[in-house]
Amino acid sequence: MVTVDRPVVVGLDNGGNSTNATVLDASGRFLVDRLVETPSRVLEGPAAAVEAMVTAMDTALTLTGVPREQVLAVGLDTPGPASADGVISSKGSTNFSQPPWRGYDIRTALAERIGLPVVYNNDGNAAALYAHHVHFGADAERHSSISAIVGTGLGGGVVESGRVVRGAAGMAGELGHVHIPLHGLLAEGQPIPTCRCGFIGDVESVTSLTAIERNLLPYWLSRYPDHPLAAEPPRVAAKLVRTYGEQGDPLARRVFDQQAMALGRLFTIAANFTDPSVFFVGGGVVEAAPEFREWFLGRIREHTLLRTEQAAASHFALVPDLDMAGARGSAIAALATLPR
Repeated sequence: MVTVDRPVVVGLDNGGNSTNATVLDASGRFLVDRLVETPSRVLEGPAAAVEAMVTAMDTALTLTGVPREQVLAVGLDTPGPASADGVISSKGSTNFSQPPWRGYDIRTALAERIGLPVVYNNDGNAAALYAHHVHFGADAERHSSISAIVGTGLGGGVVESGRVVRGAAGMAGELGHVHIPLHGLLAEGQPIPTCRCGFIGDVESVTSLTAIERNLLPYWLSRYPDHPLAAEPPRVAAKLVRTYGEQGDPLARRVFDQQAMALGRLFTIAANFTDPSVFFVGGGVVEAAPEFREWFLGRIREHTLLRTEQAAASHFALVPDLDMAGARGSAIAALATLPR
């Protein structure tokens, strides 16, 4: 237990199954060095989920020995889509699919419940902010970065001068839904991939676990009909592809090479919009065996077309501490709103 007598902020990373909480003091020191998870209860509806966030906050405060009276603000992130102020999309979202969640103002509900300011970001933006600040430290405000985080979908965020670019509706940095050129990416006879959002040929339709299950694996299994994955249910097979990729399996490497090419094309587009100092990559695909991770990151580099000047001024890196990045990024966002 770490006991402090200075003001703190709390970061909450709300997910479909659990909420991860952390505590950050005014000097920028995290008082929690591990996951502190409690059930998120989002399937029970908004009221239960808000109470679960309060429980998550109190659990982290108890662990660190900080009384709630010392908390000045709370940072909250959830999966999108949601507005810049934390209003869940009118169509719902992956974790908030039941009707009561549609159009629900989750930020205001938590703020009213705890009587503290709440700063909202989507989970990709929060993780991107954490990656940026860890990488640049005291120089964070002098740099820009872009983060792509591969998961069930493709999340991420754009950070400029140390702050998340949110956009007019709060949906800037929805990198998964950027359209990319498909010429040369798809193999002969491979169907044009579709995304759950309704787009055709966006990044998420190629680079995500859902993309493997729906778009990539069915095609490649038709080219490798005797592959052991052909005997597995589609969802199970999709989750096993990374294990085969770590072993150098040809089918799996073809799948991940297409994903690396898609990320490279995304970063090429980003380079011409934001010209970032760092391109961050995160997610399960890079939380893998070192050889596979380096191969995948190398393929992304090869497919990112930069001008000579850009290549000299930027580099590629991994999102650190991904399981804690959301909560920590949310805490950083909350701390940034306090008077200095």
